[in-house]
Amino acid sequence: MLSTQSMPVVRATLPAVGASLGSITELFYRRMFEERPELLRSLFNRANQASGAQREALAGAVAAFATTLVERPGERPDAVLGRIAHKHASLGITSDQYTLVGRHLMGAIGEVLGEAVTPEVAAAWDEVYWLMANALIAMEARLYAGAGVEDGAVWREMEIADRVEESLDAASFELRLPDGEPTEPFTPGQYVSVQVELPDGAQQIRQYSLSTAPGRKTWRITVKRERSADGRAPEGEVSSWLHAHARPGDLLKVSLPFGDLVLPEGDSPLLLASAGIGITPMLSMLDHLVDTAAGRHVTVLHADRSAAHHAHRLEMEELVGRLPNAALHLWYETAEEPLTPHVRTGRADVTR
Repeated sequence: MLSTQSMPVVRATLPAVGASLGSITELFYRRMFEERPELLRSLFNRANQASGAQREALAGAVAAFATTLVERPGERPDAVLGRIAHKHASLGITSDQYTLVGRHLMGAIGEVLGEAVTPEVAAAWDEVYWLMANALIAMEARLYAGAGVEDGAVWREMEIADRVEESLDAASFELRLPDGEPTEPFTPGQYVSVQVELPDGAQQIRQYSLSTAPGRKTWRITVKRERSADGRAPEGEVSSWLHAHARPGDLLKVSLPFGDLVLPEGDSPLLLASAGIGITPMLSMLDHLVDTAAGRHVTVLHADRSAAHHAHRLEMEELVGRLPNAALHLWYETAEEPLTPHVRTGRADVTR
């Protein structure tokens, strides 16, 4: 909760700071990468930096957190910060890194807003940052403790046991620990981070959902090769590398599983909706429901470009067919084969 001294200051300056967050975050990243260029090559997503998506995400998180402090001061930060904490844990973020971020973020606020940032304003927004940072540090510490590891110690080498081409642009990689030990438990819907070394020496990280049920000796991730739609944007660096180079027997650097978009417990009805490669966490959930002989009512909705682009199509149909109270509805933008009763053409429309 903000102090009584900072609350009116943040409330009064939130519109100005919020309106300038795009410029603030752009300058923040530029200054931080000038000091620590290795972070852009080994931790941050270069594609998201190039597109501006990372700046927008940070600006949105800061604005949402500050707004919550001012308008709903008694609300716990978990709802705003939970997804960020899981992402940070999958990257192995540690508490000391927040000092570097705070220094450059506050410097960027002062540089962009100039004389408007009085010592009182600077102190109030520094308080906002550290409330946010300390909340994330505490949440991430709990995630690390829950995983049974020291803070940040989430990485391990895993061997590719098998590779399967699932569709025109997606391939699955089955992963096992080289020593034959069982894989760590996870909750259906969670993801892992994968780090690869690219031709220029950069070590880039991306997140991929686990696409089978927990409790197996192997994990499976399904990777869609991200292609440039307009010929100008870069192709997915990590997905392209995995499709071109990753083969059975190769070793990959993989994190422990994290993620808060998971299968809810209980026996309430479920609606599982996905599109494209977003099918992967839903497969893990369906597989788990089959493994546990769940009798829950499940409605599965999936949209894709075509049957040929629908990764794990037959597997999804089989899993839904093995659940006694499940129904499957598919939409394809184009159909190259005769339609079955649960398949429609066009974009997904649940009103029809």
